[in-house]
Amino acid sequence: MFRAAAVFSDNMVLQRDTRICVFGEGKSGSRISVTLYKDDASTSGTTICRDDKWMLYLPPLSADTGYVMEITDGDDVIRFENIAIGEVWLAGGQSNMELELQNADGGQELLALGRLQTENVQKAEVETGTDWEMAALLNKIRFYYTPKQAYKGADFEEIERASHWELFNQTDAAKWSAVGVYYAMELAKKLDVTVGILGCNWGGTSASCWMSREAILEQEVTKSYVEEYENADCVKKSEEEQIAEYIEYQRYQEEWDKKSAEIYAKEPMMPFDKIQEILGPCKYPGPVNCANFTRPAGLYETMLKRVMPYTIKGFIYYQGESDEHKPYSYYALFTRMIRQWREDWGDESLPFLMVQLPMHRYQHDPDTKSWCILREAQMKAYRTVRNTGIAVIIDCGQFHEIHPKNKKPVGERLALQAMASVYGLMDESEAFGPVFKDFLYKDGGMEITFDHAPEGIIFTGDVPEGFELAGADGKFEKADAILEGNKVFLKAENIKEPVMARYLWTNYAEVNVFGKNGLPMAPFRTHYFP
Repeated sequence: MFRAAAVFSDNMVLQRDTRICVFGEGKSGSRISVTLYKDDASTSGTTICRDDKWMLYLPPLSADTGYVMEITDGDDVIRFENIAIGEVWLAGGQSNMELELQNADGGQELLALGRLQTENVQKAEVETGTDWEMAALLNKIRFYYTPKQAYKGADFEEIERASHWELFNQTDAAKWSAVGVYYAMELAKKLDVTVGILGCNWGGTSASCWMSREAILEQEVTKSYVEEYENADCVKKSEEEQIAEYIEYQRYQEEWDKKSAEIYAKEPMMPFDKIQEILGPCKYPGPVNCANFTRPAGLYETMLKRVMPYTIKGFIYYQGESDEHKPYSYYALFTRMIRQWREDWGDESLPFLMVQLPMHRYQHDPDTKSWCILREAQMKAYRTVRNTGIAVIIDCGQFHEIHPKNKKPVGERLALQAMASVYGLMDESEAFGPVFKDFLYKDGGMEITFDHAPEGIIFTGDVPEGFELAGADGKFEKADAILEGNKVFLKAENIKEPVMARYLWTNYAEVNVFGKNGLPMAPFRTHYFP
């Protein structure tokens, strides 16, 4: 069957100023020709289909709109219209990247502006306070959501073929990634081009879901993800049995989720164990088998590979929560995933902008400090892997809620990283709050110096909170902090000879230390120890 990959459709955005990859399926030996044109401007390419697949590259184009693409194998012609040339970013990760605009703070207001576009409402027909400039900005954002499919069932291709690039309107944009929308808005405003977000994410997923089995097995510290899955009793059954078992779980869990939501609506702080006493066990995420979306390497096959290597500018990524059970493995797992994505896209320098996890703890959970290790791994990845950026959102957490609704600063801080490290439109210090640089033992305390604090460090409230010191015994206690320029001097009454310091080394706490640019100080510890 002759066709382009499902990610190509009307309204798509193609990456500007670089060669454009176009790919699909066809009859082996057939000659495939692709032409991209607008008015009297055009570019084209030709290739031969081999092993029922074809791929070619078109020459670079500058930002513009209104292009048409025609693809032919000599017999049939595929035509896509209303194509924009602009900036394209893949938005990967789990539920906090997936969280829909309609459920995010400010989302309904943006969707109301989308109604103006959908219904072609004129200025005279609405109240005078309408932000028409914002409405015009939203019109520069387009979105493709990779279909969420955990396994290749009978309707896999049918579902994939129904997917398409969407324009911002009140209905479609409601389901878009809120982080992706706020990120795209900043890029569209600052670069004055159309921005396409290619959503490829799924809540509750480990980084191991988004990479190949072979890559996971390469390192001793990460191979347990595959080994634990393959040793599970569920996967020893036939594929048909595994799928049937998972479908049965889905029926059970759907009903359980409905009833638990009713309980939480009445008693938001009810302990999880108490809810299970009332309703029976929560079986999420279900049997570990070939139909489960959380299995290692699964979504890499059924989602990520379906859109690669669509030409993009880079990746934005918000994930880590589902790897808190193996926090010390996360750096190795995460950095290998970054490398694999770049390898698969054929560009080892593709920008990768990550979100550092914010504060989080459920009321009834102990402070395991597992999220501290994950945040440290993310910062280490930023420091050690080239062409990366990190959006520090430690102040954007929400107590007893793993899905904070305030996604606007997340998208905006990712955009700051892009402006500094990808587009070169601002100094790096403008994109960060204070970040730990070095320390010095001094006057019975410790003096900590920070990068990205050229104008100094400030705090809200009565005193700077979150700093701790420890002596040789490794027992930390709260430290008093004196802020001066890009330095913080720490001293603790009961620690006469401090050996190490740390800041916000907890799953959840209030945040009150910032750079003068309003961005929060990143959490840190001066010494690593098991």
